[in-house]
Amino acid sequence: MAVLEAATTVLAGAVFGLAIAAPPGPMNAIIAEESVLRGWTAGFWAGLGALIADACFFVLAVVGAVAVVERFPIVRGLAFAIGGALMLYFAYTAARDATASTDEVTPEGSRGFRKAFVLALTNPYQIVFWLTVGVGLLEPGRIDVLAALPSVGEALSGVLVVSTGSPTLLVGFFAGIVVWIVGFPATLVAAERRATSVGPTVAYASAIVLAVFGLIFLGEATSVLGGSFPLV
Repeated sequence: MAVLEAATTVLAGAVFGLAIAAPPGPMNAIIAEESVLRGWTAGFWAGLGALIADACFFVLAVVGAVAVVERFPIVRGLAFAIGGALMLYFAYTAARDATASTDEVTPEGSRGFRKAFVLALTNPYQIVFWLTVGVGLLEPGRIDVLAALPSVGEALSGVLVVSTGSPTLLVGFFAGIVVWIVGFPATLVAAERRATSVGPTVAYASAIVLAVFGLIFLGEATSVLGGSFPLV
């Protein structure tokens, strides 16, 4: 029974990690751009940069350092400002690279890693995740997933129990993210090989996503910092 519970906890963590990693956003925009312009390795390295940033936030959440962002709005505002400016710059480079020929695009894999890592570290949304949901994953407890279902919940109680605060859940969570950063670039590279127009299209789409999020972040920075330093 203990083995079954551990297996279901790892699986639940993996599904949760995939659900967190898959939605469109700045990180996936960078992974997509790197994948179609520089190949699977570059896309994987970009995803690894975001993953390492999450691991850093995990450590900071364990020691309580991430909560500093909640206590001091100016820190959150500066993070939004830096992150927004970086996203706009990366949007420009994505659009520029989309118009370049394959020979003009550098294949350097570490470039995407640096971009994703720095951008993730200045992404307040990831910080908020570890302040809320992430803290819940760290706190010891148990969730009876199927017990909450209407009508059949009582009959299925105890069938799928997930232990929070356990290493198995966290292993599954990060394993789910690894599955995404391996599979997502591979899918894009395969699509790009079938149709050469996929590369520039994805790069332009990535630039648009980054630009939109950059403007949103700068707007949030103005709001937060404006509240911290009200005009007299």
